[in-house]
Amino acid sequence: MRLDKYISSITVYSRAETKKIIKKGVLVNNVLVKQPDYQVDEENDQVVIDGKSLFYQKHVYIMMNKPGNIISATEDKKDTTVIDILNEKDRLFKPFPVGRLDKDTEGLMLLTNDGELAHKLISPKKDVIKKYYVEVDGELKVEHVTIIRDGVVLEDGYKTKCAALEILTSNTEKSRAYISITEGKFHQVKRMMKSLGVNVTYLKRLSIGSLVLDESLKLGEYRYLTDTELKKLKK
Repeated sequence: MRLDKYISSITVYSRAETKKIIKKGVLVNNVLVKQPDYQVDEENDQVVIDGKSLFYQKHVYIMMNKPGNIISATEDKKDTTVIDILNEKDRLFKPFPVGRLDKDTEGLMLLTNDGELAHKLISPKKDVIKKYYVEVDGELKVEHVTIIRDGVVLEDGYKTKCAALEILTSNTEKSRAYISITEGKFHQVKRMMKSLGVNVTYLKRLSIGSLVLDESLKLGEYRYLTDTELKKLKK
């Protein structure tokens, strides 16, 4: 990789600023280099600027506790996105949200620039389970568990894949439950609940496959995945 591209990809410096820095001299493996097109091995070479060593990181994996009123997109002219929440250093990696959560839905959001992993997690063929906590303004009944398990027909005629409903509390005014699905259709959980005759009043994603939301993260906070979390997720 060109030295100027390497530096600009992992620092806040623009390509133009990077070239100015390199002209003054940058240490590559203890050798002073002043050519922007100098080729470096990003995995093994040691690059030092102003006495500080740079470390190349190809992929980034971020767990966020997404708040409501934030959209799952990389950019938007009107609304705040999950990318806007990230600090400048983390935005350098150009991460994107894996799948989507509705604007008013809270909970686990995975952001990465690893396209291969993202594809595996959202592909319907992989049957990756996404678990949600849901509150509705009506009564969830025992028979609804079987209906959800067998798949429900949405208003557009689509029949959902097998899912799991675990009722926590239920009465005629309000019910609480966990629901686990392997798909990611538009407003899917809300539409599934509506097919049962109830409306979602609160929705929070708890997990994606083996990745479970860190409850110590407050709404809007995020952290990098641990090595253990990443290894389990990739399996």
